[in-house]
Amino acid sequence: MKCDPTLYRAAPPSLAVKPRLIRHLFLPPLVIALMIGLGYLGFWISEHYGVRGLAENGERQLELHARAVESEISKYTYLPSLLELESSVSQLLDDPTPEHRKTVNEYLEGLNRRSRSRAIYVMDTTGRVMATSNWRDVDSYLGEDLSFRAYFQNAVRGQPGRFYGIGSTNGEPGYYLAHGLEQQGKIIGVAVVKVRLEALEERWQRARLEAFVSDENGIIILSSDPARRLKSVRPLSDETKERLARSLQYYWFPLNELVPLARERLAEGMEKLTFPANTELVSDERAISYLSQTRPLSDTPWNFTLLTPLEDLRRQAINQGILVAVAFALVAFLLIAWNERRKVIATRLAAREALQQANNQLERRITERTTDLRASNERLKGQIRERRQAEETLRRAQDELVQAGKLAAIGQMSTSIAHELNQPLAALRTLSGNTVRFMERGQLDIASANLKTINDLIDRMGRITASLRSFARRGDDQGQASLGKGVEAALQLLGARLESLNIQIHSSFDDVQVQIDQTRLEQILVNLIGNALDAMQTQPEPHLWLEGQAGDGKYRLRVRDNGHGIDPEARKHLFEPFFTTKPGEQGLGLGLTLSASLAAATGGYLGVEHPVEGNGTTFVLSLPLVSLLPAEPL
Repeated sequence: MKCDPTLYRAAPPSLAVKPRLIRHLFLPPLVIALMIGLGYLGFWISEHYGVRGLAENGERQLELHARAVESEISKYTYLPSLLELESSVSQLLDDPTPEHRKTVNEYLEGLNRRSRSRAIYVMDTTGRVMATSNWRDVDSYLGEDLSFRAYFQNAVRGQPGRFYGIGSTNGEPGYYLAHGLEQQGKIIGVAVVKVRLEALEERWQRARLEAFVSDENGIIILSSDPARRLKSVRPLSDETKERLARSLQYYWFPLNELVPLARERLAEGMEKLTFPANTELVSDERAISYLSQTRPLSDTPWNFTLLTPLEDLRRQAINQGILVAVAFALVAFLLIAWNERRKVIATRLAAREALQQANNQLERRITERTTDLRASNERLKGQIRERRQAEETLRRAQDELVQAGKLAAIGQMSTSIAHELNQPLAALRTLSGNTVRFMERGQLDIASANLKTINDLIDRMGRITASLRSFARRGDDQGQASLGKGVEAALQLLGARLESLNIQIHSSFDDVQVQIDQTRLEQILVNLIGNALDAMQTQPEPHLWLEGQAGDGKYRLRVRDNGHGIDPEARKHLFEPFFTTKPGEQGLGLGLTLSASLAAATGGYLGVEHPVEGNGTTFVLSLPLVSLLPAEPL
């Protein structure tokens, strides 16, 4: 197709190529950079305002839960001072007799049960426990010297004793409230109430709240996460560690520092903490960030810290950033597409006239080519008809060749079949003469047995001739055949040769239905088994193996003998017409050729293999499989 070159007016290369090159080189990186920058800006803004919202909500949650902790602690502050009103306590401290001790023990036991505290006990000014509510227990505090406890030392000086520690008797943590018992302006003893605060942790866990309480030493004493308990929120000096070890406030716990992976201060009492992955605090494989808000608790030197996970906020911020980046990319794509479409429309308008002229010229050439193609089509139809006629002639010649091969095989088998028929005929002649004599003598039972034998011999002769007739008739390419019946018919036709050679047959195949005519299957099997018999003429112990295997929709039957075998050079020409390794009077060289052609006509194949073990030859017949039937022994 030729077009008028005057229709195209191209710009100079230096002017047309440079803008396009600049656009292709710099525009995609610029769009990608802007998309990443806007996405990060959207992420940062979303995260910033999200943190502010979480902080405002966290302030309300912090105040609510801090007041709950203060309420839980303050409801027990009156209990130690209440013991000043009990006269039996002062009597015990003045006169520590067993009767007074028993009275106070029972009183403290009942008071502890009503107040639902962990334990209540009274100490003298030396720090020895004089009476306790758990006096009946095995781990009773009775008689313990607790003068080393800080709460006792504060209370005996007249100051309120507030102390969180782990019991030295049973290792149980608790909050201790101590009060100095006065009499006439003099401290005569100390009353102590031990409170368990685990109920707060249980409520936090049920509410799925991340929170903890740290004491004046910076040690976490209450936590919704048990892994954080008894860890320090700030580094401990050597003096502090030595003092805590002497007081046994936290027993022998190591008091490791809770070190975050990253710490960012946002405001007074508010931080952003990131805990590292693969630690005892974080069980998954990524770091987790929290918004940490801390508030001091009234009446105690403790601090309450609320941790709000930032994972959902970060995920939302990432989604917002991605959304901004995608929106920008979409707008940029639409603008680029609009610009390219504008250029395409301009180019189309410029080329429409040239295309119209080219189209007219193309239509003229199509008309000319159509005339040529029509003539070529007529010639091609004539060639197709000639080829179809040639195929029909070839198919008929092949059928005639197959029938000729079968007749040749029948000629070779005529001697053995005549031998098979002569034996029953001789037996019939003898039995019929004997039967007449036995009937004349009146020995009817013997005559009846002879007649039955004659009938069996006639049936045997009929089977031999029926097999011969079945083998001689023409077959059809289409149809289904039973492999077991085909092998049985082939062995019956070659029965005389099998008996003369005394061959041992080993059968291990399934009676399957294959896609081939029954007669053609029998012809192939007769050729293969007959060739095996020819190869084992001089073998002293001839063996014949018939082995089958299904796979890939086909069934493969291996016919193997232990004869003299076939050399590699002759194996290359086995399936060529008129090629044979037998003497001229014993074969025409058409048996394997016809058998391979019959197998290929059904979609199968016939091949030859050298046995893996021993001598001989193995022919492999592969035919399309129809169905698998139960195996029948031969």
